[in-house]
Amino acid sequence: MSLKFHVFQKSGRARLGKLELKRGSIDTPNFMPVGSKGAVKGLNTPLLREAGAQIILANTLHLYLRPGSQRIEKLGGLHKFMGWEGPILTDSGGFQAFSLAPLKKITEEGIKFSSPIDGAKVNLTPELAIQIQEELGVDIAMVLDQLVAGDAPEKDHKHAVERTTRWAERCLNSQKRKGMNQFAIVQGGIFEELRALSASQLKALDFPGYAAGGFCVGENKKAFRKIASYTADLLPHEKPRYLMGVGKPLDLVEAVSWGYDLFDCVLPTRNARNGQLFTSKGKITIKRAEFMEDETPLDPECPCHTCRSVPKAYLNHLFRVNDPTYVLMATIHNITFYLDLMKKLRSAVAEGTLEDIYNKMKEFYPD
Repeated sequence: MSLKFHVFQKSGRARLGKLELKRGSIDTPNFMPVGSKGAVKGLNTPLLREAGAQIILANTLHLYLRPGSQRIEKLGGLHKFMGWEGPILTDSGGFQAFSLAPLKKITEEGIKFSSPIDGAKVNLTPELAIQIQEELGVDIAMVLDQLVAGDAPEKDHKHAVERTTRWAERCLNSQKRKGMNQFAIVQGGIFEELRALSASQLKALDFPGYAAGGFCVGENKKAFRKIASYTADLLPHEKPRYLMGVGKPLDLVEAVSWGYDLFDCVLPTRNARNGQLFTSKGKITIKRAEFMEDETPLDPECPCHTCRSVPKAYLNHLFRVNDPTYVLMATIHNITFYLDLMKKLRSAVAEGTLEDIYNKMKEFYPD
């Protein structure tokens, strides 16, 4: 294990800390831009660094299917392959396999499915998931877990919790490369007893870090808030806590207040491509006619290059003519907005003013 984690200060349940890895330190709480296939869509690595990214997320299954983890290993590993010197966390592929629906079959051995690329048969076992992440050379590797729909019956979630624990132990036992840190994933759906059971079993295995998974897969918002908040307190205080796949700006503020340290979500990049831009005054749909002659910057409070250099009218024009420059400029902005929000949240934890940010986000980003 090459991970060190320190909590310097708390404000309520919120934590201000630092996660130290071989390739760099991460100030927490922090957001990981998603580059599932080895690239954050629309941005290169210098632009990511300029936006303030300290760690990025890639996906085990996507990179295994194409271009292949062994090929990336021959080319010097994922960091060299994509020109990113900082830490990388890789999801195990469990969520992607879950989303394949009729193409998959889950057994005790692993997840069997047909590749959506060429139809090749794949059996993603816990051992293979760790082998792939070792070949990629990442800093934080997620264990393979079994994910079920949020509205599935309790018995299905209980079965998934028990299998996730068995798979997590197999992941730990299969690791060969030193310096890679595995994070376990707590499952259990919207059931408190199952969440407590999952956390208890996984804590007994003593992983370097822990994640709360199985959210945003069909449960309602009220249940998400209740169970995600409850799960945070089940995770070890002295280790990093990662809330997977979350979320919207208000979700992030709330999750920080619950005591989570790391987050990821595709919303900043996906919404940028679709014309939805996050600002300090709420979300803007840039393609609307009202912006065709708008001379003002996208967000005067944002430090990104887009907001410093062009007006909304220009972004509106680029989107309407389908110029790829739009994706670049929009993505720079949305990623910067998210990372700048995390900076503000860290300051708020230090100063005890987290409620102020919550009230502002609640005003401009209501559910």
